[in-house]
Amino acid sequence: MVRNNRLNWWQLSLFGVGCTIGSGFFLGSGIAIAQSGIWVLVTFILAALATLFVYEALAQMMVKHPSTGSFRTYAKKAFGRPAGFSMGWMYWSSEILILGSTLTALGIFSQVWLSQAPLWLLSAGYALLGLFVVVLGSKSVNRAENFFAVIKIAAVLAFILVVGMMIYRGSIMTQSLGVKAQVWGSSGLQGAWKGFLYAFYAYGGIEVMGFMGSELRKPEDAPKAGRVMLASVTLLYTLSLALVLWMTAPDKITPHKAPIISALETVHAEVLIQILNGVMIVAGFSILVASLYAVSTMLMTLAQEGDAPKLLTVTKGKRKLPLYAIVVNAAALSVSIVLALLLPKHIYGHLTTAAGLVILYTWLFILVSYLKLLKPGYAGQIKTWIAVLLILTAVSGTLAEKSGRPGFWFSLLLVSVITALTLVMKRVWARRSPHRS
Repeated sequence: MVRNNRLNWWQLSLFGVGCTIGSGFFLGSGIAIAQSGIWVLVTFILAALATLFVYEALAQMMVKHPSTGSFRTYAKKAFGRPAGFSMGWMYWSSEILILGSTLTALGIFSQVWLSQAPLWLLSAGYALLGLFVVVLGSKSVNRAENFFAVIKIAAVLAFILVVGMMIYRGSIMTQSLGVKAQVWGSSGLQGAWKGFLYAFYAYGGIEVMGFMGSELRKPEDAPKAGRVMLASVTLLYTLSLALVLWMTAPDKITPHKAPIISALETVHAEVLIQILNGVMIVAGFSILVASLYAVSTMLMTLAQEGDAPKLLTVTKGKRKLPLYAIVVNAAALSVSIVLALLLPKHIYGHLTTAAGLVILYTWLFILVSYLKLLKPGYAGQIKTWIAVLLILTAVSGTLAEKSGRPGFWFSLLLVSVITALTLVMKRVWARRSPHRS
């Protein structure tokens, strides 16, 4: 892939918005609201705080040790080759699973307008288009994400401004604040605990900035890019969710529909609903592109460092395209799409939930790598352990909810399989290099 080494901090920040605002917010927030009620605002702020601390840890390692391998390389530096191997393959496998569900969701959104088109054809079409953008190189990925980010920011801002104006003019009839707070707050702290994980999902993708961060013109600007991005995204999230809670009854929020769509249906804003359906397609596709870029970069670095077949490093043509790596990703993506379409929805849902949990385990590994590599002062250590505590709280919340338990156990199974493979490879490495063992 052609790389671009002239990225300004604000471009990385905009790229971060592009690979963060997606179905995790537009759809996942519905589950978060259903579980947490009014506490969803608190969980989103706490998740943003933890995400900020994770990103700052990653950014500081980027400044000290710039690398295209990002957090996988830092895990390897901190804990050795087995850690780098397991981190790389866990991240790759979990992202491929999540991409299958993302492509299926894109197909479902598109069927609102193209009802006769087969779901598999729409999903495959988006997959090919996403791979094409990634093949054009990191510069094209960055431009695409910046374009998508502007569209998503504009859409959420339009929702906030339009609904805010309608409330101000009295066009929307709502219950009193006291009644609203009582109804939405009935979930209590236990509900907030159960829904905490879905607040984290809305910030998923922050780790992708680590791959693009290696192309910053000034690596020391990486922390600033993340802070600006997270502050902007958190403000948009909390304002829009507060308006949804203000104007929507609890029974109107479902896990299968975007809360802002449910809110607009209460005022029959059909034009805005259609526009937002288009925005959700854009949001899903931008997440697809960012994730494909991340897994492609991860696969290349694994191959370059001997943790994947060397064939994957072979490039073709003037653009030096990693043809075999692209073929492997395309094949894996095809398998994931087939699983998403053929498996019962609840089974594949458990698989993708498990894959999402593995991303949070990756965040935990970023934090412990940061502690080992940079040995931060008291302030850095405090922020790191706050983030660890919040992430573990979110992960444990899945055990409190019956529907979340299968995903939790699947995530442990996935980690166990990769760990077993790592132990096998450790023996292979030892036989190949006995003087190093």
